[in-house]
Amino acid sequence: MDNESALDVVVVPPVHDLGDQFKVRRALPSRDKRMVGPFVFLDQMGPHVFQPGRGLDVRPHPHICLATVTYLFEGEILHRDSLGSVQPIRPGEVNWMTAGRGIVHSERTAQELRGAGSSLFGLQCWVALPRQHEETAPTFSHTGAHELPVVEGEGASARIVAGSFFGQRSPVPTLSDMFYVDLNLQPGARIAMPAEYSEQALYVVEGELDLGRDGVFAAGQLLVLKPKAAVTLAAHGGKAARVMLLGGEPMDGPRYLSWNFVASSEERIEQAREDWRKMAFPPVPGETEFIPLPETVGRPVRYP
Repeated sequence: MDNESALDVVVVPPVHDLGDQFKVRRALPSRDKRMVGPFVFLDQMGPHVFQPGRGLDVRPHPHICLATVTYLFEGEILHRDSLGSVQPIRPGEVNWMTAGRGIVHSERTAQELRGAGSSLFGLQCWVALPRQHEETAPTFSHTGAHELPVVEGEGASARIVAGSFFGQRSPVPTLSDMFYVDLNLQPGARIAMPAEYSEQALYVVEGELDLGRDGVFAAGQLLVLKPKAAVTLAAHGGKAARVMLLGGEPMDGPRYLSWNFVASSEERIEQAREDWRKMAFPPVPGETEFIPLPETVGRPVRYP
């Protein structure tokens, strides 16, 4: 048993250039793995340096039946939504937006940061909501870095971003059994990752991660563990490593994904598409632009 691999799938995300050499890596969904616990989407943004006068400009767009999670390592994003929220997010903080029956938001670089140029590096996730909460009222929550519990010891530091892990619970208001952890490993540090949930994965952000018999993995890879597998994580090559731990319990049935919409039925997604075409979603105060529904959007894809 000790010689068996703890890994189920290794996802090497493709790199997409969104313009001006701003690159993203989409680890979920992938051809090899659609979901991990409630996580149905995982994007790495950057690292990127915007030239003076440039910045991030994600125009208002809608979501339903999911929660968006923004977590930064460098830089700053200004969030605006149809609830009237206006909130900058900075490294170590958590923007958790529950779309529920429908919300619209934009993500931009603030005007005051554009003059001298700025950097941006972080992760964005979508977390599917349990069926009983899919049509809940939309909400927005911002949690400061100092409010998140941190577990430290022997060269390892783990910030519990959302959910519960390592015996600590984040104050971020989640709606399902899940975890999302920012783990920093100093050179030579090792830490045991327990099998707390049925579905668990590791996303290597920086450095190299040593998983013992399973090998060494470079940054930009998603390592999905076998059910209930426990592993020991170590920084490799005499350098520090940063890893996001994520997962949870399986969802209460399949989910369908199309464009920015996730739901437990195709019919709900079709309704959301029609609502966006008709601009029946609430607007974002102070914004006049929006992202139109893509003309080529196809039939919703079922996950898993």
